Amino acid sequence: MDLSTLIFFLPACFALNLAPGPNNLLSINNAAHHGFAASCFAGLGRLVAFAIMIALASAGLAAVIFASKTIFITVKLLGAAYLIYLAYKLWVSDGSAMDQKGGELEGKISTLMRREFLVAIGNPKAILIFTAFLPQFVVPDEDVFTQFITLGATFLALEWIAIAIYAYLGLHLQRWLAGVKAKKYLIEFAVRFLVGPVYLCSLLGMRGCKS
Repeated sequence: MDLSTLIFFLPACFALNLAPGPNNLLSINNAAHHGFAASCFAGLGRLVAFAIMIALASAGLAAVIFASKTIFITVKLLGAAYLIYLAYKLWVSDGSAMDQKGGELEGKISTLMRREFLVAIGNPKAILIFTAFLPQFVVPDEDVFTQFITLGATFLALEWIAIAIYAYLGLHLQRWLAGVKAKKYLIEFAVRFLVGPVYLCSLLGMRGCKS
């Protein structure tokens, strides 16, 4: 892979990393209620999910997944169900769960990492991104697998930078989120943001969401 290819890849890739989505919303929420470091470490769960997807894409298995309508719909439904579950937990809470610290269940890094992982792995469109986006920068005459690994590793590094950026934004929301009314607004926004894509899919239909 030459330098010119990498120069084109970096800005295009980082734009994808910075795109708003459920995982980046989690980074903001995690930082606002558990701290910057907790949010960044929780993001490792997302990186693991994306690494699995990159491995699938490099092995050509992602194309098989998207060739099977049954597998695609199953993954999409599981992802949608988990988003609805997260939204429900936020809706029925009064914000106290987000204030828990240290060793309490909701504040444990492992819990936050698991949430990041499940939200990321439950989004089949992420596999499509890796299947359609990364190959655009692969040179056929060179070692394709090595290039895929290089591009994938670069994507993951930039993704963690994006996680840190969103966590930094969440960190500066701490003071504003100290008020009960502010927590209520955040919960309402989060619920709408998490359920919104699911509702949109139901309007457009599963076929429309696949495109």
